[in-house]
Amino acid sequence: DEWAAAKTLVKPPDQLELTEAELKEEFTRILTANNPHAPQNIIRYSFKERAYKPISYVDQMAIHFSLNGNMILKDSDEGRRQSIRLSTAAEKASVETSAVTSEEAEIKDEESTGDTQAAGEEEAEGSGTAEVAEAAEAEEPPPLRVKEQKLANQFNFIERASRTLNNPMRERACQSEPTPCKNFSATANQWEIYDAYVEELQKMERSKEKEKSKAQIAKREEEKKKGRKLTSLESQSDDITKISKAAKIMERMVNQNTFDDIAQDFKYFEDASDEYRDQQGTLLPLWKFQYDKTKRLAVTAISWNPKYKDLFAVGYGSYDFMKQGQGMLLLYTMKNPSFPEYVFSSESGIMCLDFHYDHPYLVAVGFYDGNVAIYNLKKATSQPSYKSSAKSGKHTEPVWQVKWQKDDMDNNLNFFSVSSDGRIVSWTLIKNELVHTDVIKLSVAGTTMQGPEGLQLQTLGCGTSFDFHKKIDYLFLVGTEEGKIYKCSKCYSSQFLDVFEAHHMAVDSVSWNPYHLKVFISCSSDWTVKIWDHTIKTPMFVYDLNSAVGDVAWSPYSSTVFAAVTTDGKAHVFDLSINKYEALCTQLVVAKKKNKITHIQFNPVYPVVIIGDERGHITSLKLSPNLRRMPKEKKGQEVKKGPEVEIAKLDKLLNLVREPESKA
Repeated sequence: DEWAAAKTLVKPPDQLELTEAELKEEFTRILTANNPHAPQNIIRYSFKERAYKPISYVDQMAIHFSLNGNMILKDSDEGRRQSIRLSTAAEKASVETSAVTSEEAEIKDEESTGDTQAAGEEEAEGSGTAEVAEAAEAEEPPPLRVKEQKLANQFNFIERASRTLNNPMRERACQSEPTPCKNFSATANQWEIYDAYVEELQKMERSKEKEKSKAQIAKREEEKKKGRKLTSLESQSDDITKISKAAKIMERMVNQNTFDDIAQDFKYFEDASDEYRDQQGTLLPLWKFQYDKTKRLAVTAISWNPKYKDLFAVGYGSYDFMKQGQGMLLLYTMKNPSFPEYVFSSESGIMCLDFHYDHPYLVAVGFYDGNVAIYNLKKATSQPSYKSSAKSGKHTEPVWQVKWQKDDMDNNLNFFSVSSDGRIVSWTLIKNELVHTDVIKLSVAGTTMQGPEGLQLQTLGCGTSFDFHKKIDYLFLVGTEEGKIYKCSKCYSSQFLDVFEAHHMAVDSVSWNPYHLKVFISCSSDWTVKIWDHTIKTPMFVYDLNSAVGDVAWSPYSSTVFAAVTTDGKAHVFDLSINKYEALCTQLVVAKKKNKITHIQFNPVYPVVIIGDERGHITSLKLSPNLRRMPKEKKGQEVKKGPEVEIAKLDKLLNLVREPESKA
């Protein structure tokens, strides 16, 4: 029955009757240790930030009750003493209880009185009461207590959690005493103001007298000061140059980190998929060079520096004669693609430029207005060091190309220019002035016009491009707007050595092969690229690229590799020794419809080409291994390299073309 009674559910009479959903609903109480009475707006002066700042950490502890205890450590001297005292008191109590049991019947009253007295003494002494009580309980077993049944509170669900205290950040500061202030007051009367003016006048008179007496000394001192100022300015400029050099190095390091993946591709990446492309190649885009002020200008000329192989110059202008404005000359390095190294602006658009081979700091430039100029990169001026003028015989039409030549007999710097006015002019730098000499005038045969009073006026051809022979100094080629190419000599100013009926439209570029002495290449707006032997009137190879060809360039590493760019935004790379009929690579470089590619140049050392467009952007691209394939090693034979091998390679191709003609 007792077991069954324990299992019955006891309900208090005032218990609420709840539904199942209400019973399952949880009521959470979150206890926080924050003190509601703690101040939240304590402000202290921060010496670090020099301002009054609110303190983020406030002590939240509130003490509700504190009691000094009388507990003693067991291992301490006082604890040992108390434990010994308690043990002796317990022994005495056990002896007394044994005596009481033998004489229990006789002296019950005495025992009770003795117990009370003993209890009173022990309370006074403060020791041994517990042991006596234990002994008494051992004698008389206490009556059994019925355990009270605890009612479980079904609704009291408590989830306990504790949070660790985050140590606050500490800030140490010391506060100095405020600076002492003094009040000053004075009155300004009329006579005080008068006295002050009189004193000032007297001082001025004294200073004038001193200046008169020491005029000569002052002059000497001024001269000394001027000298000091100059030296200080020089030292300042030296400091600025030191800082600028360090800043430039830092800028290059930052750019190298920013474009690290491109730098790695430039240095190490070789396209492994070329092995499966059947001799086809690709161009891998690297850095893109652009400058805010050249967004509306077209790239009109590109030239690599002959000494610093990562440096190249870019000329900016416009090919649209209706939209002519200012021009710019920028020099970029592949080490810093984000900003140009040098910036020069000009009133007229730049149409061509060329670096001097022996003096790589000199840049010859031709302008749209017919002027030519020389920029010296060593000088910190934004203007050209030397420039032609109307008096010194400038061209009357745009200058389309300039080329440095060997110095003349007196070691004066010398370069040539070609223009639409039909003149090829030699410019010589004599006593810091550009002196011109007309080398040849491009007279077109059979185009004489009848002028007033029976004069015979001959129309001149419009020169658009030219190139000088690499070995034969006097020999050069001139491309014209009519599509003809003239073979000329510096020695003959009135006659041409030969005329090639090359193209149906303007010749955009003409260039001698860097290895073979007889071969040159030309491109035109009539969509064609032609390779010529200057001893034969007909072209050796003709390639139709389905769009106007803006520029063509021979590669510096092979006599049979050349690249061309067309106005539809494509770059074409050919290798005649691998494929005589079509390009190994035809790749879209510029995607925008309104944009056109204008120029291309091979780097003289690295397998990189740079391409310029009409939006003022320069794109650098890396040639894949198939586009720069060198002759393979044969078993037991060494690979021959050098100009002779390249000449023989191109001769072999030319003989294949010439053979049918000779047989016929």
